Amino acid sequence: MTDLSTFERYYKLADDLIERSTKEQLAECTRLLALNLAHHQALYGEIPQDQMLTILEGAEPSEAQLKLLIDGMKNLIGVLANNINGLDEQKH
Repeated sequence: MTDLSTFERYYKLADDLIERSTKEQLAECTRLLALNLAHHQALYGEIPQDQMLTILEGAEPSEAQLKLLIDGMKNLIGVLANNINGLDEQKH
């Protein structure tokens, strides 16, 4: 079972990484996440933004919503950490 404290820990870690990132690093992360989203949309169709906003603005998330929130934070953390550590530059 996934719990809200797990999401809160990931959220805090993402905030910490954002604080450590430069504007350029954040822009690069945004571009990469946009590319990931475009790839997902090409495979599975549009993601309903109204449903995503409902999850973010709602009260207590369901188990499925909480898993989605945690997975989203994991994606963000991974991209931020790789960008901060310069791994994206090593691949070029």
